[in-house]
Amino acid sequence: MRAMRVDRFGGPEVLEAVDIPRPSPGISQVLVRVRAAGVNPTDWKHRGGRRFLGDPPYVVGWDVSGVVEEVGLGVTLSKPGDEVFGMLPYPGGAGAYAEYVVGPARAFAPKPTAVDHVQAAAIPLAALTAWQCLVDTAHVRAGDRVLVHAAAGGVGHLAVQIAKSRGAEVIGTASAPKHDFVRSLGADEVVDYTSVDFADVVRDVDVVLDTIGEDYQLRSLRTLKRGGTMVSTVPRAAEGLFERAAELGVRAELILVEADHAGMLAIADLVERGQLRATIAGTFPLDRAAEAHRLGETGRTAGKLVLTV
Repeated sequence: MRAMRVDRFGGPEVLEAVDIPRPSPGISQVLVRVRAAGVNPTDWKHRGGRRFLGDPPYVVGWDVSGVVEEVGLGVTLSKPGDEVFGMLPYPGGAGAYAEYVVGPARAFAPKPTAVDHVQAAAIPLAALTAWQCLVDTAHVRAGDRVLVHAAAGGVGHLAVQIAKSRGAEVIGTASAPKHDFVRSLGADEVVDYTSVDFADVVRDVDVVLDTIGEDYQLRSLRTLKRGGTMVSTVPRAAEGLFERAAELGVRAELILVEADHAGMLAIADLVERGQLRATIAGTFPLDRAAEAHRLGETGRTAGKLVLTV
């Protein structure tokens, strides 16, 4: 089968098309014929030198939408021919930039009929990240005030929609040219982080979702009301983060996304009900994955990039 493999750390040019054996599903696994694969910042970070996967060679990518080709022993949730979408186990389950992938049956859920494979592939990792931050960790509920950083980004634009689906009031940070886009997602207020310090103008929020890290973590604590929660998707704490949170009477958490069947079912339900939709910033054929990485690394896209297979 065809795959885009990283044989050495480096820039987008190290993504090379290779022919490798098609995998076979093991116990409790499914083999999925990939129709589309989502592109996420963690993909180019692993290509560039992040070592969660160890040293190359390996195939990157975690977001998948496709069709079940075979099922392994014990699988009852899927049958050959079923359309599914999901996130391969992070980080060790990478391999979405390929014609076929194998993963745990429960990493996948039925693909929502309301969207095509491109839309479906754009959703899992980013939406699961937002869901696990806002719902599983911070327990967002109706009436909460939620601050979402980088609200036009992959995780951020889905987080805005998930928070609104829970009945929350949402404040997003974004550069001025992206304000209309963030408002179109349902945000009640948008702050231009390039012209003001968000920590000076946002107050009394219940939950902050941070995707930036570093000083954003510390500054975000100042926006929280007592008892509030800041969840960061950057798994490195700013110096003094937890001590400062304790002083302010708030909670700081760092999260890495996990494959989650129940979460995928909840996300699929939001998609089917029209409450969650990924904005597609661009699509590329599998063999042009390097171009997708170059575009993504500019930081100027709104929404998600997707590879078609």
